[in-house]
Formats: sequence, C-alpha cells, structure tokens
Amino acid sequence: MKNLLSLSLIFSVLLTSFVSVYAQQPQLASYRETANILVDEKVQNQTTAFITLASTSPVEMRVPTDLSEKLANTANVTSVAITNADTCVIGVTKDQGCIIINIVSPSLIETYNITTIQTNARQVGDGLIDSINKAFATDAKFWLVYVNPKGELNSALGTTGIVSGNRTISVVYTMSRPDSSYLFDGLSAILIPKQIRDDGGFFDAASKMAQDSNSSVTFAITPGQGSPLYQLQVSKHIPIKGNVTTVKPLELLGIDKLERSNYYSVGFFPLNSILEVTAISNNNIAVTDHGGNLAPTTIKDGQKFPSDLTKEGWVIDPESGQKVNAIYLFGKTTSITSDQSLLALGSGSLQSQPTQINSTITTTTPPAKSSNDYSTYALIGIVAAGAAAVYIFMKRR
Repeated sequence: MKNLLSLSLIFSVLLTSFVSVYAQQPQLASYRETANILVDEKVQNQTTAFITLASTSPVEMRVPTDLSEKLANTANVTSVAITNADTCVIGVTKDQGCIIINIVSPSLIETYNITTIQTNARQVGDGLIDSINKAFATDAKFWLVYVNPKGELNSALGTTGIVSGNRTISVVYTMSRPDSSYLFDGLSAILIPKQIRDDGGFFDAASKMAQDSNSSVTFAITPGQGSPLYQLQVSKHIPIKGNVTTVKPLELLGIDKLERSNYYSVGFFPLNSILEVTAISNNNIAVTDHGGNLAPTTIKDGQKFPSDLTKEGWVIDPESGQKVNAIYLFGKTTSITSDQSLLALGSGSLQSQPTQINSTITTTTPPAKSSNDYSTYALIGIVAAGAAAVYIFMKRR
C-alpha cells in the first residue's frame, strides 16, 4: 500500500524540483493552518475533526526561550502537551485537564521494572513542570506515569506516534479542567501574536469550534534536532454508527465556509492552508465522488503530486484500499465551501473527471459526543517544514 499522502512529500517536491509554470513562484511559510477529518472505522470507531495552527517560529508561537531550551536539552523528551481532553489518559476524570510530558526511552522500558520506569520518568517530568506551569499560567500537579506500549492508531495510519504514543512513557500532571473556549483564548493570547489572530482564516474556525461544548483543546511542543514544532489544536469526536458513506468536512468542523488566513496575502503560499480527509477501515473502501475540482497531478516514483499549485482542487491518493486520503489545495483561491469539500466513500472507484457530488447523500455519523477521547492522537502526522520555511511575520512588521 502506498504511504499516506503527507505534507512532507508535497514539501519535498516544492523545495527540490517544483517550479510554477506561472509567474508567481510558490513559497512556504513557517506558520501553517490545517483542517483534518479522520474517519476511523478501524481502531476507535469514531470520526475526529480537528484544526491545527502550527509554527516552528518562536515569533509566531511565543513559547519562552528558556522553556524551549530546557526541553531541547532534556534527553528523551519527545513532546509536551497541554490538554483539556476528557480522560486524557486512562483513569483521569472528566473534571481534570492534563499536562503530559512524553518520553521515549526503549532502554528504560526494557528494564521491565515499573518502579524504575516511574521513578526515572517522574524525575524528568518534575524537572520541567514548574517552567511549563509558569509559561502557560497553569497549576498542574503530578498524577501518574503511564506507559503506552501499543500505538494501534499509529500503525493504522503509518505514522511514528511521536506525540501520541507508541512505546512512550507519559508523565501526567493534572489540573482543574478549563472549558475549551477559555483554554483556547488563554493559550492563543499567550502564544499567537495579535496580527495573526486578527488575520482570521483557520484561526477563526478553530476559535468557533472551541465554543462547542464537545470540543477539546491541545497545545503541543515537539522538540526536534532543528527548530521545535509548536501546535495549537481544537478537536471534536463523533462516534460512528453504521457505514460512513459521505464525509462533510465543514459540517464536522462546525462552519459553512473555510477561509485562508490573510496572513498569507503578502505572497503565494499554496501549501500553508490545507484541508485533509483520511479514512481507515478494516474493509476496502474508495473515494467514489467529490465536490469541487480535482487538482492537476503528476506521478513521481509511484506517488501522486500536484503539478500546478495555482489550481485549486483535491489530490486523492490512495483512492482505494483500507486507508484512503484526500488533500484539498486552495491554489490561488482563498476559501472552500461546504459543497466543494464533500467526499463520498463506497466500494466503487473515483470518476476520472471532476463531478459535483450529490448533496442529497447523507452520512450515518450523528453529531454526538464520544465517550472516549483520544485528543492526543489527533496530533499525529502534522509535519514540520523546518528551516525551509520563511517567517512572514518578520516581513510584515
């Protein structure tokens, strides 16, 4: 099976061999906005809708330098997440929010000594939690050390689980659970400059989703060899009942239109605003129809890539199998409507020509709240462009 069509693959084409046939050459910015729908009939039996605002720039995501340096210099820490997700790990009650410090240390896990694992992991977490609490005005206290040895969803998606777990040790600290709107407003005020907040786009969509009582908010820091990746995300989970025949992304996100941020108006940044839909199943499924256009594509090393980033539309790859994936590129447009974003799933095959999906088709996924929350899984697969990105904020000041 082909690997999941990911932003990293598109970035590699853009940065190595792609040159627009039009006058305006595409650029890549460090600040990115993504909207994702994960239809998971294989592992969790739920649909997850989430919007993520991400950057590798400390100017666009204002995490204190001392905290970033401390994380970078602490061995084996792969991520830190602040979340108000219900039951962020097993055993945490619904009235508690969490700060989770994730550690990957195979040698520690392979001691098979739970006391050693808990003691050593807690020492790492305790060395960071005061700085985290100070940076984000939280007051989280130690709760437990949790080991996640499986990572089933990571296997299904073909991702590493660097944030969500896959033989990870999670040091969990708990606090009173803030509602999503309060947490999103508080974190975004600390992290995101007013200029970016005022430029709207996916930020406005995330802010609206945070007002939904069924939503959760997660902020994650992923240290790396280069710049750390900062991600602020709002998500919502809907249990699946029956077969999903149509995916309505904007309805799941709670909006009528998804607009790009005006932050990108200074140039052509076609890959910084992405709508992505992924479906995984125990059975073979296919994308059988779609709203909007299909973007022009080319095949490189057996992988499908957009051939003209000025054109809006879907890039669907793979189109069938137990995992299907579709990415909507905005091209030179600035928004996508509900009709354009519709996708139909079935057992057939995708039509070769773009067609307008029948709006009478309905989905079998009711808008109810899931009893199990996997918000830490929702950060899977968000890819950093790293040093290749430009800081628009610095251009516009």
